[in-house]
Amino acid sequence: MQPRVLLDTHIVVRWLTDAKKLSREQLRVLEAAVRQAEPLALSAVSLLEIAVLTSQGKLELKMTVEGFFDHVRAGGVFQILPLTYDVAVEVASLGSLRDPADRAIVATARVERLRLVTSDQRIIESKLVPVVV
Repeated sequence: MQPRVLLDTHIVVRWLTDAKKLSREQLRVLEAAVRQAEPLALSAVSLLEIAVLTSQGKLELKMTVEGFFDHVRAGGVFQILPLTYDVAVEVASLGSLRDPADRAIVATARVERLRLVTSDQRIIESKLVPVVV
């Protein structure tokens, strides 16, 4: 089964550490996917972003980063999508977003034709990709 949604970095962190911070619609979409055994897509760039933010002290997890990644990998819920040639080419067309991780995540959603679950106002306002807010 193919994923229909891609999770932004902050969404996967919130879902696995404090789901109360998700909107009702975000939670509904994620829980429906799990119920239907549909994988949730996660960009490999999000893993990199989590690693960098935790090492810089800008993101505190309730577990080690290794434990968090083990949790992501366990259970077969997530499908990690790589940074591909097509995604990199798409990144070049997203000049309205400055953050490189945001650009890679949005580009991944566009290339893979996935809705992006996000609360990032810049991404939402950009209208570059369909979003679940």
